[in-house]
Amino acid sequence: MRFLLTTAAAAVFAALLVPTAAHAAPAATVTLPVRDALAQLPVRFEDRTGYERTKFKHWVDADKDGCNTRAEVLKAEAVLAPEQSATCRLSGGRWYSPYDDRYIAGPSGLDIDHLVPLAEAWDSGASAWTAKERESYANDLGDDRALIAVSAASNRSKADQDPSTWLPPAEGYRCRYVTDWVADKMRWGLSIDTGEQAALAEVLSACPNVPVTVTPAR
Repeated sequence: MRFLLTTAAAAVFAALLVPTAAHAAPAATVTLPVRDALAQLPVRFEDRTGYERTKFKHWVDADKDGCNTRAEVLKAEAVLAPEQSATCRLSGGRWYSPYDDRYIAGPSGLDIDHLVPLAEAWDSGASAWTAKERESYANDLGDDRALIAVSAASNRSKADQDPSTWLPPAEGYRCRYVTDWVADKMRWGLSIDTGEQAALAEVLSACPNVPVTVTPAR
């Protein structure tokens, strides 16, 4: 059943796009069809001035359990669990890389991809964030769409590109990829540029207009 964007939902979505005051709580969780979500994302010119990858601190051990963000994602996404040492060194195990539709044995052949790359996040709003907000973005374990274990080859092919210049080689994953991209930008209140908007709309026009549920991160 198609979810309709109610006035209340639209108001919630609009609220998450406004920079959050220092002591304000994030907006409530919102659900709406992905094409409606795309239509609500602000379209702005992107500017990479001042970007440095080091401005997004990662990988951190936020819960102090000895495993950093990379290890947490690897453990969560393994199709065959790896062995874990006392210092959270992982060995063995097996993973599925949806970008190129292949299985990877052992963690060394994997990268943890920021679905919306750090440079792209900077271009579309993160340049105005605090260092702590950028750290939270770079280590976002609060939404399974934000970080994904994929083959190192596919991640390095993607680099910092948006969907106007790069889509997963596995065509069957593209609807999921662009849907998650929209959701991740929605979660963090990020904008899109015109080329990105056109590319997302083109792919989504051939995809189910599935509802996306997003809890704003800031």
